[in-house]
Amino acid sequence: PLPSYDEVLVCSPDTGEEEVELLVRRALSPGSQDQKIYCLLGADKLVYKVSKQLESHFFRLVQSSSISNYRFLIFCNAKADNSYVITAFDAYKVTFPDCSKTEIQTYLKTQLQVPSGTAPVAQAFEEPHQQNVKFVFSERAGMGK
Repeated sequence: PLPSYDEVLVCSPDTGEEEVELLVRRALSPGSQDQKIYCLLGADKLVYKVSKQLESHFFRLVQSSSISNYRFLIFCNAKADNSYVITAFDAYKVTFPDCSKTEIQTYLKTQLQVPSGTAPVAQAFEEPHQQNVKFVFSERAGMGK
């Protein structure tokens, strides 16, 4: 399953240490092995102080935890060379291949389809392309979408 709202933190320069620490604790705590995928999106945008705290909390919890198969992803812009997060987590770095828009769309259509014969809850997703995930983009946030 895709990560839910409590598993994702979208970072900005205003993201605080507490928010980052909470997500890291959720990802690396003993109760976190319930198939959740914790994600930091745009971690390259974190200010230096918060980036240092992320590194500190992550490595401290990894060393003190008995969990070896945690699910914690940090997404950064590959072009953000001056980000401390990229430097601190370089050993864990995975580069994704460049994919065309068509390849991404084809993959998502096959992976995110509503299974046939599902309960009425899935009926809300049946139009127009049988997708079970929808994205809403807006120039004006908070307008009731």
